[in-house]
Amino acid sequence: MVKDLTIRALIKDIQDLTLRLEKVERENRRLHHENTQLKADIAGIKAENKDLRARLESNSHNSNKPPSSDGYKKQTIKPGLPKGKVSSRGGQKGHKGNTLKQVESPDEIVPCVPDICTCGHKFKKDQLILAEKRQVFDLPQPKLEITEYQIFKASCTVCGKEQKGVAPEGVNAPAQYGNKVKAFAVLLNVHYKLPFKKIQLLFSDLFGYPINESTISLAGEKCYEKLKESERIIKSKIIAENVVHADETGLRIAGKLHWLHTATTSLYTYLFVHEKRGAGAIQSNKSVLRDYIGWLVHDCWGSYFNLEKLRHAICGAHILRELEGLIETRETKWAKVFKPFLLSVYRMPLEERIRRRQQIESKYDCICTIGEKAEPPPMKTKGKYKRTPGRNLVERLIREKDAVLAFAFNEGVPFTNNLAERDIRPAKVKQKISNCFRTFKGAEIYARIEGFISTARKNNRSIFSELCATFEGHNFITA
Repeated sequence: MVKDLTIRALIKDIQDLTLRLEKVERENRRLHHENTQLKADIAGIKAENKDLRARLESNSHNSNKPPSSDGYKKQTIKPGLPKGKVSSRGGQKGHKGNTLKQVESPDEIVPCVPDICTCGHKFKKDQLILAEKRQVFDLPQPKLEITEYQIFKASCTVCGKEQKGVAPEGVNAPAQYGNKVKAFAVLLNVHYKLPFKKIQLLFSDLFGYPINESTISLAGEKCYEKLKESERIIKSKIIAENVVHADETGLRIAGKLHWLHTATTSLYTYLFVHEKRGAGAIQSNKSVLRDYIGWLVHDCWGSYFNLEKLRHAICGAHILRELEGLIETRETKWAKVFKPFLLSVYRMPLEERIRRRQQIESKYDCICTIGEKAEPPPMKTKGKYKRTPGRNLVERLIREKDAVLAFAFNEGVPFTNNLAERDIRPAKVKQKISNCFRTFKGAEIYARIEGFISTARKNNRSIFSELCATFEGHNFITA
């Protein structure tokens, strides 16, 4: 009897222990699952924190952000392309200054002669000798030059018919502004970014005539129409070039986002506005790139690669900024190796690059292979594969190797796309002043005139003179 009770108690204890063990195991599994989940959450938070810190620390030096986004407390940053030896301040050796120089035929001569000697002797004219000349360059009192056309009429004494004189073409009103005033207003509004009200004030202060806003607006429209043939010629010149630079930037037009596109060379600039940024604009009738077959330098925007007739070259300055961002914000080791490698190829003479092509490409592939292994693989989130900035860059470097190294082995292909960026930057200044374009037509007027002005400046032409000539019906492009 006692033995049976002992066995039953022992069995119960074993059952209780088994239940407790199962409970502990369930709790252990639950804690293990929670621990795994927490580790994953912590890893995600760390990655997100790292990404956010990288965004906070990104600027125009280590990312594709514009310099205007750096704010007022701008840090001293290194140039995108290190210049090596730091030059001293002031004019550098070989720099041609623009110091004022005396002219041979001044507009006015004011003689400064000695009056009477200290001993009382009065000097005669034939005793005076020119000792030195000093010239003052100043502005004349600005005024509008008013030309009156008097139109006479007469009756013929033979047949009795009345004949009347004809005014020059374009002189249609009793009082109107001439082409030089219109050219000046267009220059101030488009190239120097002055709003209509400011131009009114300037005309009032300088000339005493507050020019109407409608006059300035109509002058812009007329200039736009007069430049139609000039723009066609500029486009044909760009297509004929061996190397063309392309870029695009956002513009606010009529409350919506539009895009200003450029195709530019060292002598010609073409700008156009479109609702789209990608293939819809690049392959539209406005674009000159559809039939282009030379080298196109761009910032690796994907839509450009749909143009299969031409050859691609990617801006090295953008790659350097992305590498710098990986180095500064993520301490990426392969980026620390690739950046000096790319700069060393850039500084290398063309003949040496061509001679060492196999070695350069081999090292390029080696660094990219290391980077591909070091960067985490794409992670699938919400049906999409998410890549880190480093993974995106290294995959792009592998995929577009020929375009990245185009500058290295092809004469005339530059390392950067700075030419296109310089030609498109004035639009951002215009937008900062005016905030937006009210109409799409107004943006088109700006693009055509600014493209012509940029072309004239590249050809060392007087902008004001060429705009005046445009209103007369010809300029240096159409002549």
